[in-house]
Amino acid sequence: MIRPLLPGEMDTLITLWLESTIQGHPFIPVSYWEESEAIVRNVYIPQSRTWVYQEGEKMAGFISILDKRFIGALFVAERFSSKGVGSALIERVKEEFRELSLEVYQKNQRAVNFYHRHGFQIEESAWQDQTQHPTWIMNWQADQTP
Repeated sequence: MIRPLLPGEMDTLITLWLESTIQGHPFIPVSYWEESEAIVRNVYIPQSRTWVYQEGEKMAGFISILDKRFIGALFVAERFSSKGVGSALIERVKEEFRELSLEVYQKNQRAVNFYHRHGFQIEESAWQDQTQHPTWIMNWQADQTP
């Protein structure tokens, strides 16, 4: 079931985010993500519209949209990986927004491939000064996909 994030679920969401982001970005020191937790918890998530994929009693994944079109986060718990959770979340926000954009690390080929499968196109290359790694800016528009 996909639903909006509920008050009181922030700790569960942050735990899922931290575990998933560390697992998905082995090329970035764990300390970077641990130091980023406060800004994710106190700034990014509160400023976003966030949907949760609930599987039974567990939060299996979530997606957050900033500024009415930017996917600031899409994370799936490892035990639910490759089971359609990320795809369901992407398709849910596509129902809500006519265009979406995101930034993904170039070394995170699994995520890049996932976004390509969902109709996102690489628009430009960028550089993350904080992590010292290149990223792709990817976009999707409703009228450009079949």
